Amino acid sequence: MPLPRLIPCLDVADGRVVKGVKFQGLRDVGDPVELGAAYSDAGADELVFLDISATVDARVSAVDVAARVAEQVTIPFTFGGGIRTLDDATAVLEAGADKIGVNSAALARPELIEELARTLGSQAVVVAIDTEDGRVRSHAATRDAARDTIEWARECEQRGAGELLVTSIDRDGTQNGYDLDLLARLGAAVSLPVIASGGAGNAQHIAAALEVSRAALLASILHERPARLITLRDELRDLGVNLRDAR
Repeated sequence: MPLPRLIPCLDVADGRVVKGVKFQGLRDVGDPVELGAAYSDAGADELVFLDISATVDARVSAVDVAARVAEQVTIPFTFGGGIRTLDDATAVLEAGADKIGVNSAALARPELIEELARTLGSQAVVVAIDTEDGRVRSHAATRDAARDTIEWARECEQRGAGELLVTSIDRDGTQNGYDLDLLARLGAAVSLPVIASGGAGNAQHIAAALEVSRAALLASILHERPARLITLRDELRDLGVNLRDAR
């Protein structure tokens, strides 16, 4: 069994990292390249960058940001937001990303997942699922996608996704803990790695999430102090979580 992963997530809007609570009240928290490099140095296993304004603004993903990140970090990173076609995805990978993330475009046309997996390989395809009350939402959680979360996860697996990044909207930015019930149900429903997102506030929250998922996404808990990742790793080891040696 692969070791669990700690994955800082950076939501990007207009070239800056932003963070809010439950997808609302976004505030500027820094430069994506600088923060990404800081997390890499602090021992992150991977990074996720989500251009959260690309889909809402109906524009392509910020490939220039992906290229700048690739110049500065040495760990794998996923880039998502605004990827609607195979060409969009290819451009992001050619800019230096290791994986691409899709969400709203896959909901609008699920065949996109198959096209991406067939051409790029499933290992490069991460489907992001934003969920609330058991239902999927799209366009940065602004629209009801009219899909059941568990059923959509199963369909994503059947169509060739390599990983699922599942964000509980009502936990996002609250630092009150992950939705462990949802994560457990997803773990029972699919064999894909599930990345838990939404709610990390302390090491105990993360350890609990890693009992029912393969990776934990971290955002609010780190953005004000990226070096917190170093101490988090030590705290998680003290709680019995077996992590890779980042030093």
